[in-house]
Amino acid sequence: MVTVPSAAGFGPVLEALITMQSNADRGQKTQAHEYLEKFQKSPEAWSSTHAILSSPEITPEAKLFAATTLKGKITYDLDQIPRASLPSLRDSNLTLLQAFQAGPRPIRTQLCVCLANLAIQMIEWKDVIQLVGSTMGNSALDCTLEFLRVLPEEVTEGRKINLSEEELSARTKELLEDNAQNVLSLLTRYSQSSAKASSNPQLLECISSWLREIPAADVVNSPLFDAIVRSLAVESSFEAAVDCMCNILRDTREVDESIEVIQVIYPRLVSLRPRIAEAANAGDQDTFKGYTRLFAEAGEHWVVMIARLPNEFRGLVEAILECCARDSDREAISLTFLFWYEFKQMVTLEKYAKARKEFTDVFVKLVDIMIRHLQFPSPEGQDDSDLFDGDREQEEKFREFRHQMGDVLKDCCEVITVTECLGKAFELIQQWIPKYGSQATQSSVPHWQELEAPLFAMRAMGRMVSPEENIVLHQVIPLMVQIPDHEKLRFQATMALGRYTEWTAQHPEFLQAQLDFVMAGFKHKSKEVVRAAALAFRFFGTDCKKLLADHVIQLHDFYESVLDHLPAESQEEITEGVACVVSAQPVNKIYPTFKLYCDPIMKRVMARANTAKSGDNEKAQIAVADQLQLLTLYVQHIQPYVSPSEENPAVKYCQEILPVMSAIAENFTNCVPILERVCRCWRYMVLSYRTAILPLLPALAQQLASGFQNSRQGCFLWATDSVLREFATGAEFVDPTTSQHIYSFFEQQALAFLRIMNDLPPNELPDVIEDFFRLLIDALIYYHTNLLNAPICSSILSASISALTLEQEPPLAATLHFLRDFLSYATDRPNSSNFDDHANTARLTSDPQLQAAVKRLVSEQGEVLTQRIMTGMMFSFPRDCFPDASGVLLALFEIMPQQTAVWIKATTDMLPAGTIKPGEADRLMQSIGMKLQQGEVRKVRVLLQDFTNGYRRRNVAPREGLGRLEATRFRFNG
Repeated sequence: MVTVPSAAGFGPVLEALITMQSNADRGQKTQAHEYLEKFQKSPEAWSSTHAILSSPEITPEAKLFAATTLKGKITYDLDQIPRASLPSLRDSNLTLLQAFQAGPRPIRTQLCVCLANLAIQMIEWKDVIQLVGSTMGNSALDCTLEFLRVLPEEVTEGRKINLSEEELSARTKELLEDNAQNVLSLLTRYSQSSAKASSNPQLLECISSWLREIPAADVVNSPLFDAIVRSLAVESSFEAAVDCMCNILRDTREVDESIEVIQVIYPRLVSLRPRIAEAANAGDQDTFKGYTRLFAEAGEHWVVMIARLPNEFRGLVEAILECCARDSDREAISLTFLFWYEFKQMVTLEKYAKARKEFTDVFVKLVDIMIRHLQFPSPEGQDDSDLFDGDREQEEKFREFRHQMGDVLKDCCEVITVTECLGKAFELIQQWIPKYGSQATQSSVPHWQELEAPLFAMRAMGRMVSPEENIVLHQVIPLMVQIPDHEKLRFQATMALGRYTEWTAQHPEFLQAQLDFVMAGFKHKSKEVVRAAALAFRFFGTDCKKLLADHVIQLHDFYESVLDHLPAESQEEITEGVACVVSAQPVNKIYPTFKLYCDPIMKRVMARANTAKSGDNEKAQIAVADQLQLLTLYVQHIQPYVSPSEENPAVKYCQEILPVMSAIAENFTNCVPILERVCRCWRYMVLSYRTAILPLLPALAQQLASGFQNSRQGCFLWATDSVLREFATGAEFVDPTTSQHIYSFFEQQALAFLRIMNDLPPNELPDVIEDFFRLLIDALIYYHTNLLNAPICSSILSASISALTLEQEPPLAATLHFLRDFLSYATDRPNSSNFDDHANTARLTSDPQLQAAVKRLVSEQGEVLTQRIMTGMMFSFPRDCFPDASGVLLALFEIMPQQTAVWIKATTDMLPAGTIKPGEADRLMQSIGMKLQQGEVRKVRVLLQDFTNGYRRRNVAPREGLGRLEATRFRFNG
């Protein structure tokens, strides 16, 4: 029996709760938090929580914390109570539930969850639903309904409970499957007991929960369905009724199996359509949104049926369209977007061509509706500069919403053709010009929203338009470059023109006017227009580079005149555009043009570097880094085709600037942004010019090595990786001597890294560790024979084990990927974590000598590796690292199964007393032994994952309740 202490027994708990909810300083709150966290996992919490919940003078906030703590105890710590005492625990929980049957609801809900989790684990308790129902009685039906609601939810989450798969499966059948029809009958009887009962939100929530077990057909063919539909007309139950209906609809997704159910639901659903207009006219946005969701989800789940039987299901599609048309507040329309996408996917299939034809008019109307909703608000007397009355969140929400509607317009393009959709936007532009064009002035453009929306639509549909389109764009492009000089109109027109550059490349007669319009935007007073101009120019340079190639000299003058006046992002965009134009030059002009554009950049780099070097000038350092990024863009995009026997003109220029870049790297060893940009540029020299960079290789390798030693920054390893991959053994045009020099260079970098690891703890080197182990993954692919037989390999394995003490995901993921690859060389299936196409050209084959080398290293360091992996999974690894961590353990078992089992046992023996259940470690080892004996090594991985997950949940992961303490005071006002 659970003993109940006096108030003094839980006094410290109450004091800690008060501290957490007070204005105490951070130190006191941290201390209180730690105390409560320990309390939640202690055996004393059993009796204290019952005592708090049973004491009338305790606040609701403290009782909610106690109920939440009790839930955690039952879920994770049930072994702390003797099995013979479980009936007493159940009875005391039932007594508590009776005491809170009228609320507060948050506490009642937690107690229902407590009882449900106890029911799952107390497998000897066979009459769960009957006992709860009889104990609560008719006077506490809401409480019984809540228990029934949470039971399926908790069973579904049963993996967190310490039951085997077989036990959980059997218990699920007992609690849910075997009770499904009884629950259906119980809920039906309740719904018929009174009009109020039939629309009780708790009943509807309960039905929704049990739809996991009760087929939707059984609900639809019972009196419950009438109760659900009637509840849609009751304000208090409306939301729960919508949820319930949507859950039923979800169960009919397999339309061929559910055709009879759909035939029952569909007429009832369509009969609700008049309520769309009623809710819209009444301005009842919540109700309108609920009906929109209902119709949209029906459309999503029945989209196959709609495509097969377009006439029969037209009413549903028209209802969804009406929801879009009537959504004046634009709050509900997003609920339909998935339907329109799924519908488009279906009707564009050849087999549903008839449906596509039948619904053409719907998509035509949808285009009109979407363009209308794209309009910015136009409140009377509102300044155009602040259309959302200072509500920046609402403004950002509207911008995001417009892009989603742009996606719907793209869907329409696929159904009714791009020309049809573009024509709609063109018509609106044409209509605006005679109505308002003559009234537009420099300072005022009337009803600009009506012009801006179709311009946005043109922009949104741009990527759907073929370069061969020959009906609309010939007419609309000349209009777009003549729009009034209003900030938002100019911005939208500029962005739209940037979307049609592929079309312009096929229609050069339209280029000059557009280019003049875009280039004029660089001098606009609006920063947004300037940014749009830079982005648009990038697309013009990329797609129209051949048309602009003859103007490269004039373009340089323009480029130099605007570059310094642009923000960094826009500098990159315009630079990318001009770099593409330079790349279109004949080979004999590449070098002088490259030099023409980049020499001024190099002068700015040197000038700003001198300024930055004079002191701790962060702004000047960032300026240097930004200019280096521009240089990298030229290297990235200027890739002339030159035969291997000829000098590459781009490499010739890189050879000129390499000493300057090396000097910058040497002078700014503590400036990460500059070093990263330098290394990025060097990396792209290798990626862009590949083996043509060979003349620069000795100097580049020396700079990468000295740079890493001097700065200890991982970017030098990142750049090293590109060199290693390009000049690895077997690479085209690379002789064996060069390849061997590259391996020696890699080993030099590895030794430097190991010296750094000796000097500093891993938590001070997370980025360097990540870059190093990513480099190692490639080294294993291309130089596995050299690396695995080298003396340095033992030190690298030790370093990887040290890195496993980190808690950040990126370096841990890189380390674990390396370990999995490393261990795979002891098997017949060496593998690589690098999925780059170039990397896959390396053929990985097993080698007995390499297998022996890896096994020798594992035998030396396998125990500590096993301990680090196990403790990481139990204590510190991020959740996303678990698959790779368990993969390392699996690899160890595949290499040395018996020895690894010994290492696992040694690790579990080191765990603090009381943190694992009696006999739990022995059961784990017995199960592992059985799986090894049966040759089912892969199943050992599941055993270890379950063990470490369970340990972590019980002993490490925070329990529920603490994070909500400061909010609980607001939860009982209702």
